[in-house]
Amino acid sequence: MTHLSRQPLSVEALLAAVRDPSRGAVAIFVGDVRNHHGGREVLRLEYSAYEPMAEKECHAIIEDAERRWPVSLALAHRLGALEVGEAAVVVAASASHRGEAFEACRWVIDEVKRRVPIWKREYYADGTVAWVDPTASSGVVAAGQGMAP
Repeated sequence: MTHLSRQPLSVEALLAAVRDPSRGAVAIFVGDVRNHHGGREVLRLEYSAYEPMAEKECHAIIEDAERRWPVSLALAHRLGALEVGEAAVVVAASASHRGEAFEACRWVIDEVKRRVPIWKREYYADGTVAWVDPTASSGVVAAGQGMAP
């Protein structure tokens, strides 16, 4: 399965990929583009990635989770330009019981944020642009200050 997409994400497709009559619980996480960050109005954003490595790491995260829990998982992350309100990332997990589905779903999105080389550039209403860097004290680094790509 390809985890990265330049097309709008389909929650329904990811749900269909994990649904199974033997599994009674389905948990889903949808991360939408929000209209603010750090007290600033966000107009839109762009995701970029080192795609071969990002795909490989997404696949590894799914495999790791399916070894930890008796679940079936699907993951998709957008690349390119996104508008406020669009889905940026979707994780779906099915299991026999809700606890396993919730735990696996949360673990997968946390690992994606931590391990996958995907970068986010935000465009603000004041005309400025910044790379999101959760390790920076402000959460962002102004465009042109050395963050990838």
